[in-house]
Amino acid sequence: MRLGVARAISEGALVEGDVEIDGGMVSAVGISPAGPGGIAVPGFVDMQVNGFAGVDFTTATAKDYATAGAAMLATGVVAYQPTLITLPTLDTTAALRTLAEVPPDAAGPRIIGMHLEGPFLSPNRAGAHDPVSMIDPDTEAVEGMLGAGPVTMLTLAPERPGALDVIDFLVAEGVSVACGHSDATAAEAHAAFDRGATTVTHLFNAQRPMTHRDPGIAGAALSRDDVTVSIIVDGHHLADETVRLAFAAPADVALITDAIAATGQPDGPYPLGNRSVTVEGGAARLEDGTLAGSVLTMDAAVRNVVDLGVGLPDAIAAATAVPARAVNRTHLGSLAVGAPADVVVLGDDLFVERTLIAGEEVFLAS
Repeated sequence: MRLGVARAISEGALVEGDVEIDGGMVSAVGISPAGPGGIAVPGFVDMQVNGFAGVDFTTATAKDYATAGAAMLATGVVAYQPTLITLPTLDTTAALRTLAEVPPDAAGPRIIGMHLEGPFLSPNRAGAHDPVSMIDPDTEAVEGMLGAGPVTMLTLAPERPGALDVIDFLVAEGVSVACGHSDATAAEAHAAFDRGATTVTHLFNAQRPMTHRDPGIAGAALSRDDVTVSIIVDGHHLADETVRLAFAAPADVALITDAIAATGQPDGPYPLGNRSVTVEGGAARLEDGTLAGSVLTMDAAVRNVVDLGVGLPDAIAAATAVPARAVNRTHLGSLAVGAPADVVVLGDDLFVERTLIAGEEVFLAS
């Protein structure tokens, strides 16, 4: 089957010509004659999704996961990590048990596993999280979480007592470690990265500010080529110049949505874990005005960074290959001969026209 596209982003490069799929795999790229228009890109991988289409993953059922997943397909997402903010332990384990019961072959995007954004965070950089439920990193507590369901990423504040030991434990268990909601100094951040933490969660937001003599966790991360920084490019979380700075640094950049249940829904009040947020004018906030997740979608994030001058191959990599590497799923985020045919066809305006998973069309724009 040919996709009928004019171009493709394959292995980080723009390739002229069509794409062929056979047996659920990409069998050829750059075929002549090219299609009349459009561009094939790897399916998007979102590391941080709190909810979508009216669904909050804290209380989601298996049916709710299907609802949220169907809506994400329309935005080009083929794989994602449902995400829990800081919650009481019983709520976290209940949500993990529910995810463990979702059939692995369920329709919708591939569920990589749960991203736990807490509870080992800094109350000084709580953001939208409830400081009451934050605790010091503890290996026994982590073991209980891992035993409740599939955890693939955990965000912690590396300056908290016990954090480095927990990083050691998680790395040995194959769980990706991210640093975030943190008041860490640059030295404390470097110590965490040297122990195996590989990602910073929503760079610059809910963390120690970067200054010329106190670069903090943001400066430490941006200066390294072995760290991935995730960013929310929705026009509210970061200034345009800050986004350009991130892409110009040695660190890899991953686009995330940090989407909440309000994504794709009308403005109004919505749940985010055990918090209540209000969406107005494209921004989700607590009652005190604190930003609380977003209503961004991955296709919009790609368009936003391209509008800021980031080249299309780099923008696509930030939504595909980079997050796939950050969650240790390198078979995702690739459009290359022999790779699974998880492909998104974008129009020349970069809006999603088709989404395919394993070569099967799962979304077609009307």
